[in-house]
Amino acid sequence: MAAHFGRRLRKSAMTTTVAAVAVAALSASQAPDVTAGTDGNGRQSTADSASASGADDTATGNSRYYTDLPPLDSPVPSPSSTTGTSVTQGSAESGIPATVLDAYKKAEASLRASKPGCNLPWQLLAAIGKVESGQARGGAVTADGTTTSPILGPELDGNGFALIKDTDNGAYDGNSEYDQAVGPMQFIPSTWAWAGRDGNGDGKSDPNNIYDAALAAGHYLCRNSWDLSQQDDLDSAILSYNNSTEYLNTVLSWLEYYRKGTYEVPDGTGTLPVGRSDDATTPATPSTSPSTSPSTGAGTGSGGSNGSSKDSDGTTSPSTESPDPEESTPSPPASETPSPGETPQTPTDTVARLENAGTGKLSAMAGDAFTERISTRAETSSGKAVGKVRVRFTVIGDTDAEFSTGEQVATVLTDSSGVATAPALRAGAKTGGFLVRATVVGRSVAGPDYAATVTQRVADTVVLAADTEFTCAAGGTFADQVEVKATYKDAVADQVAVSAALITSATDATENDKGPYFKDADGKTVRTLTGLETDAKGLVKLPTLYADDTEGKFLLRITTAGGASVDVELTVEAAASASPSPSETSSASASASATPSA
Repeated sequence: MAAHFGRRLRKSAMTTTVAAVAVAALSASQAPDVTAGTDGNGRQSTADSASASGADDTATGNSRYYTDLPPLDSPVPSPSSTTGTSVTQGSAESGIPATVLDAYKKAEASLRASKPGCNLPWQLLAAIGKVESGQARGGAVTADGTTTSPILGPELDGNGFALIKDTDNGAYDGNSEYDQAVGPMQFIPSTWAWAGRDGNGDGKSDPNNIYDAALAAGHYLCRNSWDLSQQDDLDSAILSYNNSTEYLNTVLSWLEYYRKGTYEVPDGTGTLPVGRSDDATTPATPSTSPSTSPSTGAGTGSGGSNGSSKDSDGTTSPSTESPDPEESTPSPPASETPSPGETPQTPTDTVARLENAGTGKLSAMAGDAFTERISTRAETSSGKAVGKVRVRFTVIGDTDAEFSTGEQVATVLTDSSGVATAPALRAGAKTGGFLVRATVVGRSVAGPDYAATVTQRVADTVVLAADTEFTCAAGGTFADQVEVKATYKDAVADQVAVSAALITSATDATENDKGPYFKDADGKTVRTLTGLETDAKGLVKLPTLYADDTEGKFLLRITTAGGASVDVELTVEAAASASPSPSETSSASASASATPSA
């Protein structure tokens, strides 16, 4: 093992110059057209990076990650490979530890089912995992995917990195003063609180578990309705993980490399990266064991040490004034200027409460968007508005309602008037009430709960879809099936519950015990139907109707959720008399002739 890593170090030293040249080539061929400025160290400046990613409340915070680039020689696919996912062994960088590789592929399969429009490739997770933690330190994980020792980013104390005060009381990172990025995909605790997933089915979400972390990263990259098969959306997703042009280019280069082929290696034998973004001139020397290599401290707040980008949830802040308030210390108002020797307060430090900023009644039919947007106002103890504060909105309760980002959590930056407005809320299929809670990221202050209700889908009008007369002979079958169309406020009313009943009369809705009827699955007579639902066009077609031997006119009443109804008249005519056969006629005539006269 020591010899393996020794060769890696010698190789790194020899290829440093080549890698530097490769950066330009890879950036030109793979990176998007990002023209943001950089700071004195070549890192992208906060304001420009926020503009490039389209997330106004994200910043790099001098984020740290592995900068190693793939080798210039591309993997060579095996002759038997038709998918490009296996290669001829020999390129060490192409090897991904078995458990880690399995976690990436399982996460892709899960997202393919739950968010098929995202088109998440597992190779993207592998690329980010490589850059963030060197594939969990070369695959130093247990059989269930948990890292053998914690992987922690640097303390986010504002000293060269973002300033993110403790949000989890040290539950994930063991630090009750400042947050640190945690695990193989480098989530900060405040992000894991909403983005965490249970990827290995053990009933808990653990950022130190590669199955949980990979699935969480997949969901994070698939929010905002991003389609990762589209370059712009792919770039936005990666930049939201760590808002740096260099980070984007590095991840894209590994993504392209892994797409050309990978192969599985035993856990604990993966190749470890060397260079780090905060130590570009003197690459860090890895230890000879993956389990004892230095922690990466990679990434940003959403997978690294930036802190803000992963906690931004990809929402658009109402304020265009980047950077993130948690990651800078702008001068406080004159009335709150600290005394000499005091630590300057951030805007978040001055928030005493959150107040409802005029949000009205929150109600929507199942599947519809709420017309009302949730707004909250951050205030000091004296009632002054506080801008540049991150407010997190969280959906609470047994509901599948979610924000337009595709998640049940959204973080928004307050504007100059102290107001943060959540993304549009969309109702799911479940009806009933739930809450949306507003909290300040990084502070424990009183915040309002917003009550919301999802109601059943309804129609206010239902009519026959076609002008048809429904007639049948007694004992026969109706040739046409009854079909109706439902609307609500003149628009198609889809997914609306419908019932149908054969009733006694227009004034008596008692179920009729004679006349037309339906049949159930066992062929038994049924005169009331429930559980019907309109389709995407607002239509619903009833099953075939049959007639017993009762003649006359009958009524079928069709009713939708919401109380709209229509009565359909059904006519059952007498069955046609059978014509006598020729033999029967001759027999009758012969009988009459044989009768003697009086």
